[in-house]
Amino acid sequence: MNRRLATILLSAFIVAALCAFVVYRLVGLRIAASKPVPATSVVAAAQDIKIGTVLSANDLTTLQVQGTAPKGAILDAKSAVGRGVIANIYAGEPILDNRLAPMGSGGGLAATIQQGMRACAIKVDEVVGVAGFVLPGMRVDVIVSGTPPGTQAVQGDTQVRTILQNIEVLSAGTDIQKDAEGKPQQVQVVNLLVTPEQAQVLALASNQTHIQLVLRNPLDTKIDPVEGSAMTNIFQDVAKTPVKAHLSGHVNKPVKPAPQMFSVVVINGAQRTEEKFATPEGKQ
Repeated sequence: MNRRLATILLSAFIVAALCAFVVYRLVGLRIAASKPVPATSVVAAAQDIKIGTVLSANDLTTLQVQGTAPKGAILDAKSAVGRGVIANIYAGEPILDNRLAPMGSGGGLAATIQQGMRACAIKVDEVVGVAGFVLPGMRVDVIVSGTPPGTQAVQGDTQVRTILQNIEVLSAGTDIQKDAEGKPQQVQVVNLLVTPEQAQVLALASNQTHIQLVLRNPLDTKIDPVEGSAMTNIFQDVAKTPVKAHLSGHVNKPVKPAPQMFSVVVINGAQRTEEKFATPEGKQ
C-alpha cells in the first residue's frame, strides 16, 4: 500500500474517533439532565408563625425539595409538634431545627432565653423606652440617674452612671412583635437578656434610681469606659479656667541694670577723701 495513502487513512480514523467521543459526551449529558432529580419531603410552615408559638399539627405542612434537603431541616412532623418557635417562620418556609426550642421547653419568651442567661424585666415609659422604638433584637445601653446612697437628697446632687452596655432586648411590652403596619408599639415593660450578675444590678437600679435606655448600633459591640457625671458639672462655668503656670514653675522678672556712679575727690590740706555719687539716670 502506498505510504501516503496509509497516512491519510490513519488521520481520518483519528478525527472520526474524536468526533464520535464528543457526540457521545453531549448525548450522555443531555440524557442525564433529562432524568428527574429525586425530591426530599421536608416539614414547612403552613402559615406565618410568630416567635413564642408552640407548634401544632395545623401549623405544619410538607414541602418537596429538589435534591438535597437544607441542613437542619425537619423531615418528620412529629419532631416539630409541641416545640416553641424562637424565630419568626413564614408560610412555605422549611422549618429548621435551630429555629425551634428544645422539646419540653414550652413556648413564649422563656423558650428564647439562651442557656446561662436571664430575662430581666424593667418598667419603662415612652421616654425611657426611647419613644417606643425599643424592639426585640435591638441593642441598648442602660444608664441610671439618682442620688448616691448615704447622701442627702439635695437639689443639684443628682448623678448619672452607665451601668450596662450592649444589652439585647428580648421583648417590649406585652407583644414582642410589631403592629400590622410594621410600626413600633408603645412599651410599658422591656425584657433584657442579661447574665445573673447583671440581673442583680438591674434589680437594685430599678428600686433606687431612674432608668434610661439608650439605643446603639447593633454592629457597634465595643464596650467603652464611660465616666459618670453630676448635675453640678453641667452648670459649671467652663469659661473660668485657671491660668497655666510657666514650665519652670516661676515667672522670671526683668533684671534692673546697675546704676551708673561717678566719684568726687575732696582735698583738705594734707587730707584727701573720695566720695561716690549716682547719676540722675541711675536714681530713676
